[in-house]
Amino acid sequence: MNTPFDARRRGLLRAALSAASLGPAATLSLAATTAPGQGRFVLVILRGGMDGLYAVPAVGDPELAAARGSLAQYASAPLPLDATFALHPNLVQLHAMYGRGEMQVLHAIGLPYRERSHFDAQNLLESGGNRPFEITTGWLGRALGAGPSRGIALATTVPLVLRGPGTADTWAPSILPDPSADLVTRLERLYGSDPALANALARAKALHFDPGMMAEVNAPKESMAGGVRPGGFVTLAQRAAEFLSHTGGPRAAVLELGGWDSHANEAAPQGATANALRVLDSGLAALREGLAASGVWRDTVVVVATEFGREVAVNGTQGTDHGSAGAAFVLGGPVKGGRVVADWPGLGRKDRFEGRDLRTTTDLRALLKGVLADHLQVARRQLEAEVFPGSDAVRALQVLA
Repeated sequence: MNTPFDARRRGLLRAALSAASLGPAATLSLAATTAPGQGRFVLVILRGGMDGLYAVPAVGDPELAAARGSLAQYASAPLPLDATFALHPNLVQLHAMYGRGEMQVLHAIGLPYRERSHFDAQNLLESGGNRPFEITTGWLGRALGAGPSRGIALATTVPLVLRGPGTADTWAPSILPDPSADLVTRLERLYGSDPALANALARAKALHFDPGMMAEVNAPKESMAGGVRPGGFVTLAQRAAEFLSHTGGPRAAVLELGGWDSHANEAAPQGATANALRVLDSGLAALREGLAASGVWRDTVVVVATEFGREVAVNGTQGTDHGSAGAAFVLGGPVKGGRVVADWPGLGRKDRFEGRDLRTTTDLRALLKGVLADHLQVARRQLEAEVFPGSDAVRALQVLA
């Protein structure tokens, strides 16, 4: 999982890394404050391949300016994390969570995949397999299937990551009018003799009408056509907080945000990448606010991940092409944050994978294994045999103190 530092990199990091920046041998430490069975989990998938080096620049690496060119320059100063890393200036709320000890950053992290296809990499991100399309269910669906916990996707369909033996629901805003009480009654009669349909309708009623679950009559109506609009992700994050806050509601939620395929004009202050970072920051802040208001934030862990990072060097259209390692975020009330976890490989050309990419030194599955084992109490034997099959060599990060 981890690539040893060479002598030059050790010299760099000995001088630059502060005590808050840890190597992978250290634990990703969470305070053990969540009672068994009460843990909530949110997975945020950033579709398109977020440039982890742009979102979390390695400002203390002496190769940064030469390696990144225009992408090492920001409209305003990056927000400092420690002596080596900083956050993009648009991630103001995440920086505040980091300062409160509620967020950790993991860098040079990625999947065991190097072929640079969005479709294949997203399949691995969701399935938890070693090869694209070898598994037809998702790692979170398989993890939840062993117990009573339910999952919900804030989307129009159940994503692969939630598919499995357990129960998963979906919710998305709609431009259609609410169904009438008469229509619902007729459907109940029609479905009454079919247990599966009756159960599905009962869950749909709870999601839509139960005032304890969510105030749906006040929810804004917006189209989901073409994916989540900029304001849509914030709305979905708010709804996720409402679902997870309900006593009888789901214990896991999946959110998605696109707009990360930064092939051109990546550094434009009002461009797609800058806007995606703003929306991500606002959405995660809304999620935290909703969960904190109900007292559930203290029991929630959020993982933000993408299918791959970008190449280190800028391309001919002032963007970045598909790469390997990137950055991930883990946040929540139980997180002992305020630190960056990174076995930093360096940005020099000889340090890059194939001379192009930030080298992967931490397997993303190590983070996911740790969260599932220590926060959702998934048995480690189940993690190895069912949730992430074929990953025996990937050691789980110990995420609870």
